Amino acid sequence: MASEQAPLESPLPLSKYSKRVILKSIVSRPDGGLGLVGQRVVVGGWVKSSREFRKEPLPMVQPAHNIGGPKDFTCVEVLQSKLPFFRSIIKVFGGETRNLRDKLDAIIPKPPPQPSISILQVSDGSCVSSLRILVDSSLAHPSHVMPTGSCILVEGILQKPSLQDNKEVIELKTEKVLHIGTVDQDKYPLSKKRLPLESLRDSTHFRPRTTTVASVMRIRDGLTQGIYTFFQENEFVYVQVPIITSTNNCEGIGNKNFQVTTLLLDDQEKDEYKTEGVKLETIKASIKEKNKKIEELGRTESNKEALAVAIHDLKKTNELVSQLEANEQRRKHGGKIVQNSEDFFSCKTYLTGSGRMHLESYASALGNVYSFGPRFRAERSDSRKLLAEMWSVEIEMAFSEIEDSMECAIDFLKFICKWILENCTEDLKFVSKRVDKLVVDRLQSIALGPIEKISYTEAVEVLKQAPDGKFETKVEWGVTLNEEHESYLAEEIYKKPVIIYNHPKETKPFYVRSNDDGKTAAAFDVIVPKVGALIRGSQNEERFNMLSTRMKELGVKKEEYEWYLDLKRHGAVKCSGFSFLIDPLVLYSTGLNDVRDAVPFPISFGKAVN
Repeated sequence: MASEQAPLESPLPLSKYSKRVILKSIVSRPDGGLGLVGQRVVVGGWVKSSREFRKEPLPMVQPAHNIGGPKDFTCVEVLQSKLPFFRSIIKVFGGETRNLRDKLDAIIPKPPPQPSISILQVSDGSCVSSLRILVDSSLAHPSHVMPTGSCILVEGILQKPSLQDNKEVIELKTEKVLHIGTVDQDKYPLSKKRLPLESLRDSTHFRPRTTTVASVMRIRDGLTQGIYTFFQENEFVYVQVPIITSTNNCEGIGNKNFQVTTLLLDDQEKDEYKTEGVKLETIKASIKEKNKKIEELGRTESNKEALAVAIHDLKKTNELVSQLEANEQRRKHGGKIVQNSEDFFSCKTYLTGSGRMHLESYASALGNVYSFGPRFRAERSDSRKLLAEMWSVEIEMAFSEIEDSMECAIDFLKFICKWILENCTEDLKFVSKRVDKLVVDRLQSIALGPIEKISYTEAVEVLKQAPDGKFETKVEWGVTLNEEHESYLAEEIYKKPVIIYNHPKETKPFYVRSNDDGKTAAAFDVIVPKVGALIRGSQNEERFNMLSTRMKELGVKKEEYEWYLDLKRHGAVKCSGFSFLIDPLVLYSTGLNDVRDAVPFPISFGKAVN
C-alpha cells in the first residue's frame, strides 16, 4: 500500500514582471515555507553570506580485468611508477628535474577538483529573511557564486534542510543556474561584514543591499503608503506643486532657498573664472620664451616629441592670451552685466522650500488638498536632523481654522504610527533587535497615547523654570524656540508629543493669520521626543488689508506675490494647513540617529549625491 502524502499546495505565483517567485512568499509564511516542500520555483537575489561544503572525493574508476588473467598497465601508470627512478638518474648526471616535471605534468592528466556544494544565504529585498540555496559545483564554480554581493537567478526544488543546523525551515536545491552576476571582492564595499552606517554613506548605490538599510527603506515605504491611505480615506485631493518657483523664502523668516540659474554653465563664464588673476603681460612675455625654445628644438631632429609638446603648449598659450584680451575689452566697456532676460527664466527662480502657498490656490477651488515631494533649504548646517533636500507632506483645507488643522495633524500622526505598527511588523522586529529596542513602544505611545497642547506663552514660562545654564539661548517671550527648547519640553517635561500654538507673529511667515491680540499668530508646531518638530502648521490670513499690512511690515515685495494677493481679492476663504517632514519620522520609527541614514540619497551641506 502506498504511503499517504499531504497534497502539495498550488504553485507559487510568479512576480508579474520578472517571472520569478518573490522570496517573501516563501520564507515569510507562518510555517516558514515548510508547506511548499517539493515545489519547483525560480528565485533570484543577492548573496548575503556563504560557505562551502566539500563532498567526499570520487573513487578512482579501475578498468575491468579478466579474472585470473594478466594485469594490463597503461602508459600513464608506467610513467607514474617510474617517475622516482627517472629523477634519481637525472640528479646523478647533474640535471634539473623541473623541466621533466613540467613535461610530465603536461602528459599526465590532473585529477578533477574535489566536488563541493556552495551554501548561499540569498535575499531579494522583499523581506528581512533570506533563503538558503544549495548550488552544486557542477552547476557553478564556487568562486563565482559565493562572494558577498553576487547576483544569482536559479531554478530548483524546495526541500527540507539537508544540514543539521536547525537554522532553516526550508532550502532550495538548485537544478539549473539561469544567471550569475559576479563581483570584484577587492573593490566591492560590502565584502566586509557589519559595516557601520557612517561608512555606507559614501556607497549610497550599494547600501540598500545591507539588511539594516533595506529594512529602513521598507519602513519608509510603509510610511508612504500610510500617507496616501489617510488622505484618500479623508477625501483629500492630491495636487503636484512646482519644485521650481519664483516665490522665495515662503517657508519662514530667515530661511534660505537655492537659486536656479543656467548662466553659470556658459563657456564664457567658465573662461573668465579660469583666467581670473592672470596678467596679460606675463603671458605675452612667456610666448617669446616658448618661440625661442621651439626654434632651438627645430634645429635638430633628435627630439621630435619635445618639439611637438612645445608647439602644443604655445598654441594653448595663444588661446589664453585671446581670452584675456577679450576679457579686457569687456571690462573697458563696463564689464558684463547679468540680466535675468539672459537666463532660462525671465525672473529669479528658486527650488521650493514649501508648497503650501501654491496648495492654498487649489484649496480655494477643490476644498481639501495635499501634496507630497522634496523641499529644499540652503542652510549651511551639519545637523543630524536636517538635510538640504527633505521630503514633506503638505496640506491645505478650505473653510478651516487653526483648531481644525491641529486636530487633523493629531489624527494624521496617530494614523501613520498605527499604520507602521500594523504593516511593517517584520522590519520593526528587526530594527528593534539590531538598532533600538524601544521603537515599537515609541510608535505605540503616539498611536494610543495623549498629546499635550500648550500655548507659546505657557511654553516660555515652563522653559524659564529650567535650571540655570540648561540652554545656550536665553529664553524670553518673543524668541523663536529652537531645537534644545523643543527637545526639553517633549523629552524631559511632558515626555510625550507636544503641540505649541499661538507663536509670536514676528517668528512666522507673512501669510500666517494674525490673532486678535495683535502679538501672536495662528501657528502651531508638533514636537515629538527624539526627533523634535515633525509638523509645523498655521491658519492663513484671508483678510486682504491685514495681509497687505503684514507684507509691508516685513518688507515683502508685493509684485512678487500678486498671484497670492489675488486669492484674497477674489473669493477669499479661511484656509489652514501644515507641513509634515517624512525623514524625521523615519528616524523615530527605526531608532536611527542621523537623517542621512534614513533617506535613499542624502543631500547635505558640502555633500551631493553621486
